[in-house]
Amino acid sequence: MSGASAPDQGLDRLLDRTVVLGYSRLGYAIRRRRWAEGDPRPEALAGRTAVVTGGGSGLGEATVLGLARLGARVHILVRSPERAAPAVARIERLLRVEGRAAELRTERCDVSDPAMIDAFAEEFCARDGGRTALDVLVHNAGVMPPERTESVEGHELSVATHVLGPIRLTEQLLPALRRSERGARQVFVASGGMYTQPLPVDDPEFEQGTYQGAVAYARSKRMQVELAPILDRRWSPDRISTFVMHPGWADTPGLASSLPAFRTLTRPFLRPPEAGADTAVWLAATEPAPPSGTFWHDRRQRPTSYRSATRPGRGEAEALWRWAAAAAGLERP
Repeated sequence: MSGASAPDQGLDRLLDRTVVLGYSRLGYAIRRRRWAEGDPRPEALAGRTAVVTGGGSGLGEATVLGLARLGARVHILVRSPERAAPAVARIERLLRVEGRAAELRTERCDVSDPAMIDAFAEEFCARDGGRTALDVLVHNAGVMPPERTESVEGHELSVATHVLGPIRLTEQLLPALRRSERGARQVFVASGGMYTQPLPVDDPEFEQGTYQGAVAYARSKRMQVELAPILDRRWSPDRISTFVMHPGWADTPGLASSLPAFRTLTRPFLRPPEAGADTAVWLAATEPAPPSGTFWHDRRQRPTSYRSATRPGRGEAEALWRWAAAAAGLERP
């Protein structure tokens, strides 16, 4: 929405503050009408390669479709390629109807499991004689366990899937990301629910108090947002831009299984998955690249906090980063 008029900017802020309107299908529809000439050009990603984690349903499926429509070759990382097969078939069918050829490849990788991350990344970077380039990496895989669950490495599953795994995946894919001709872009798919939570510096793995899946999920998304500037500083020398976005309220299988009561209450207002994924696709493809290390919703950069109670104190993000880097197995923070 760069270049938007003052009234348009005022309406956008109003939608954002009301939450229900801004995160709903109505908010997307209103904003969409004001994106004058803002779509990525057709074939913007032709000849480019993308990796999308959790691309077998919901927002991930919609992200894969959006990237493929722009010409990208898309690798879909999922825990079960068999369960993702119907989504791949749907995408291929839609693209065929549109007269497009799909270049999709499903890969088995649980991003909460460092061994699986390392195995995938090593094999991926060695393809084509070690010349494979990766242009887009979308960290979309998500979980919301109802009870505290640990990954194979013993980390709380939400933080392992949303924070530690993505950091390790990017680090292990650096050889391919560095080969991107235009400079690579990575997008973390967060959640507007992170606005309700402070940065859990003293308890990043929810070991204290009564565990709540939705709170753990929102905390891990807060971590993504606050770590974005630090990740930008780490990887920008490798010409990698880092973005975090939230999709608003999208009607997905994950929402139906994790928050059924919320979905029932809000279903008339929920966005279709393609609307929720729009900003992730836009960040991956628009030119010139938006400012790195930033947080986005509906193609506009957003504040990371609206209340002082959720705004990190001095040094807290850096402290969390030191913990996350060690927990993710990085050689240096």
